Amino acid sequence: MEPSTLAVALAIALAIDAAFGELPNAIHPVAWIGSLVSRVLRWAPRRGPIRQLAFGAVVALAIPLGCAAAAAGLIAATARWPALQLAVAIALLKPSFALRALGEAGERVRGALADGDLPGARDRLSSLCSRDPAALNGSQIAAAAVESLAENTSDSFVAPLFYFAVLGVPGAVCYRAVNTLDAMIGYHGRYEYLGKVAARLDDALNLIPARITAVLFVVVAALTGRNAAGGWRILARDGGRTESPNAGRPMAAMAGLLGVTLEKVGHYRLGDGDDPTAATIATAWRVVVLTGALAAALALLTLGARHVHG
Repeated sequence: MEPSTLAVALAIALAIDAAFGELPNAIHPVAWIGSLVSRVLRWAPRRGPIRQLAFGAVVALAIPLGCAAAAAGLIAATARWPALQLAVAIALLKPSFALRALGEAGERVRGALADGDLPGARDRLSSLCSRDPAALNGSQIAAAAVESLAENTSDSFVAPLFYFAVLGVPGAVCYRAVNTLDAMIGYHGRYEYLGKVAARLDDALNLIPARITAVLFVVVAALTGRNAAGGWRILARDGGRTESPNAGRPMAAMAGLLGVTLEKVGHYRLGDGDDPTAATIATAWRVVVLTGALAAALALLTLGARHVHG
């Protein structure tokens, strides 16, 4: 597809996300990918680390590459009909990112905290992150919500746009498939070996986007009169303190520019400010929205530059 057409597809996909949010699971390509992964995992070896590692490696490569190839095939098959090709591109691209849904999930947690409803806030936190909320107090719930908003700005928005700008629709689809695999099996415990390649591949693909996101947070802080220097300082000091090589970067930048401490007890402590509150979640979301707008503008500018020099 021409860069100009890709730019139009992105602009329309962004507008759809802002206006309507996520598609129902029944017609959501990412939900289809998750369903495919679940079916494939029925064939996974139940024991034997080497066998599980090998099976997981095949799955981690085959499903994303297959999804990317299918996307490329659909784009190529509709090349003779520009309007249809544009519609296909939008239909494939929009599910690869989800900014409005992220904000809605954060708002549900914020609203419950603001109302003093800790059980409700704990329950709603599950839509943002996998952390066990049972023993979390109000500030810890707020911290988890802010961390998730920061991390998912990269995973759910900046990274898909980055790979779309570089590799087109198949790039965004491939990234989302890898990220979905990581979310399903890329963690310790039951899928320790089965999901190891998926987790490492997700780490590799997020290496650049996570750092772009952190820098954009600081840029937004500077443009809006927030503590950009604090964001940069905490990013440099604490960005590598998480187990993930990427998640700590946007979280640390957010902690610094907001002047709060984000802590997962027993794992990491980012920042050196106050404990976060419900109001902190709202402020973090405003930073996320502006960062998303800046990331989208950069993606469109990249496509525009490719069109001019193409």
